[in-house]
Amino acid sequence: MSVKARKVGNSKVFTIPQNIKPTDGEYEVFQGRHGSIVFSPKKTNIFKDKKFLKEHNLKQKEEFNDESIGEEEID
Repeated sequence: MSVKARKVGNSKVFTIPQNIKPTDGEYEVFQGRHGSIVFSPKKTNIFKDKKFLKEHNLKQKEEFNDESIGEEEID
C-alpha cells in the first residue's frame, strides 16, 4: 500500500487508507534519518504534569551493600 503527499494550501497532506483506523485524534509527526515519516499518537508527558508530580513521590534512595549513598530527586 502506498500514498502520495498532495498539496493543500501551504501544506502537504497524506490520505489515510480506509483499512487503517486511527485510534487517536491528534498525532506527533517525526521524520527519520532516511526520509521515513512516523505518526505517533500525542500523549501527555506525566513528568511535566503538575498534578501527577504533586501526587507522586519521585525521590529515589540508592543503596549499595546495604548502605545509602545518596538521594535522587527529579526536577
